[in-house]
Amino acid sequence: MSQQKKHRILMVSDFFYPNFGGVENHIYYLSQCLIKLGHKVVVMTHAYKNRSGVRYMTCGLKVYYVPWKPFLMQNTLPTFYGTLPIVRTILIREKITLVHGHQAFSTLCHEALMHARTMGYKVVFTDHSLYGFADVGSIHMNKVLQFTLADVTQAICVSHTSKENTVLRSGLPPEKVFVIPNAVDTAMFKPAPERLSSHEIVIVVISRLVYRKGADLLVEVIPEVCSLHPNVRFIIGGDGPKRVRLEEMREKHSLQDRVDMLGAVPHAKVQSVLITGHIFLNSSLTEAFCIAILEAASCGLLTVSTRVGGVPEVLPDEMVVLAEPDPNDMVLAITKAIDLLPQIDPLVMHKRMKKLYSWHDVAKRTEIVYDRALRCSNQNLLERLPRYLTCGAWAGKLFCLVMIIDFLFWRFLQLWKPDREIEVVPDIHLMTKNEDTWDSSADESLN
Repeated sequence: MSQQKKHRILMVSDFFYPNFGGVENHIYYLSQCLIKLGHKVVVMTHAYKNRSGVRYMTCGLKVYYVPWKPFLMQNTLPTFYGTLPIVRTILIREKITLVHGHQAFSTLCHEALMHARTMGYKVVFTDHSLYGFADVGSIHMNKVLQFTLADVTQAICVSHTSKENTVLRSGLPPEKVFVIPNAVDTAMFKPAPERLSSHEIVIVVISRLVYRKGADLLVEVIPEVCSLHPNVRFIIGGDGPKRVRLEEMREKHSLQDRVDMLGAVPHAKVQSVLITGHIFLNSSLTEAFCIAILEAASCGLLTVSTRVGGVPEVLPDEMVVLAEPDPNDMVLAITKAIDLLPQIDPLVMHKRMKKLYSWHDVAKRTEIVYDRALRCSNQNLLERLPRYLTCGAWAGKLFCLVMIIDFLFWRFLQLWKPDREIEVVPDIHLMTKNEDTWDSSADESLN
């Protein structure tokens, strides 16, 4: 790769390790593969307990844990301008050329993209979730997203359903939005060495136990399935506010010997839980993509999932049984999946997943989006302000005022501490001669 085509990328999100989830995994694996392609990647997130300052992960991935504590649901408190000094310092210190923000409800992401545009950087945004249009929370979030994406250079969604949702919510031109699906690390998620016995059918659920993930559906589905199929046992991994309801259900129906509650499962141990089962059950009420389904399929499990959001786009029809988010329909789908189990070969399924989904492919497609973003013309503040005026009669004027104040604050910082006084850090390349054999299953930073 020529020097001109190499990018220096700042990934920004409130969601990163040591927290675990789909967004965290996406940022980590994408960053590792971009580094292997020759780009420099730096991650910026908020501090996690005593984890603050600068840390290094595999392949020299540098992470800035800025000293902001989470305020609500791992999000930092919105400050509008409080993050500008540290964002400016990181951009200059690391000689960043492009800023990539992740997740619509990440406060740090929205603020970093706003500051980056003020400073003239190209920005890319990836949306990982689906939102509605009717409730108060969604209306507020959609307006915030409209503000952020009014001046974004390019956007990425993880499914076609997610793209439609993002375009409708933000008013972003569809030609600026690309669809790049998630992937799975097949080296980490492998089937069990020996095929499991079919005398007892084990159904695995690994999810946050919250309303959005369909925990209430599980409360109704599990007793019915256990009643219909005496040889079925459930393993539930995950924690959340709905865990109490599941435990009450287990007590009420005397299913202590057939429903195992594991609590929160570290990502490094997810594979060892998955390979103990035959079927993976996903009961989400809304989902843009669902990486958990990919991980289960890579381990050779037949998936039963609700037909919501971008889930129908994830797996081929013969690898998943879809159902409406209704208890009766889900019970029928699980029964159908049990009948299909003799036809499932975990090793064949794993090899197929290896061909279908690859983080290296995701990185190469993201690289194309970066190239396109950097080819876009630069515009000054006066040329950019009309985009914010389209966000609403009153909101548009308010957004313009926010950007003008941000611009003036940036100019003040330049006078108070000029760019030349900010020390540029040297690049550290930690890749070895065997870099092509990188295997995240041996990555200590994930544990």
